[in-house]
Amino acid sequence: MSKKSNNKSSGGTIAQNRKARHDYHLEDRYEAGIELQGWEIKSIRLGKANISDAYVIIKNGEAYLFGAQIQPLNSASSHVVCDPERSRKLLLHRRELNKLVGHKERDGYTLIATSLYWKACWVKLEFYLAKGKKAFDKRDDIKERDWSREKERMMKHKA
Repeated sequence: MSKKSNNKSSGGTIAQNRKARHDYHLEDRYEAGIELQGWEIKSIRLGKANISDAYVIIKNGEAYLFGAQIQPLNSASSHVVCDPERSRKLLLHRRELNKLVGHKERDGYTLIATSLYWKACWVKLEFYLAKGKKAFDKRDDIKERDWSREKERMMKHKA
């Protein structure tokens, strides 16, 4: 008989950016691998990652994740310098990078990180091509959400 693995790295969400859907109009979804160091993987396995203020920039034809925080472990090796807020290179195909550069420069989009998760044994980042919302857009979304809740309540009580 084979044993079932209780390892968290087999699948699931590590960290999410919940403010992104409230603050931005999310349009195109992208998935990228992240270039991580060994101590970062160990910290991620223990759930010490935060991407609430993370965004992606493109510099010199390469994509980097900025603003993500991965807190080092207390038991990390003493010869490794742990920087929790360092920029991390994203692994994307060249045509995806070219498409993102075009949207970012011409159309004024931004790239917002929304989720960090396991895919098999790899850590992946989900990010979106997004435009910022204005205050009235946010109010409209809140109004629409409240109305849909109210409709659900009315339909539930009628039935």
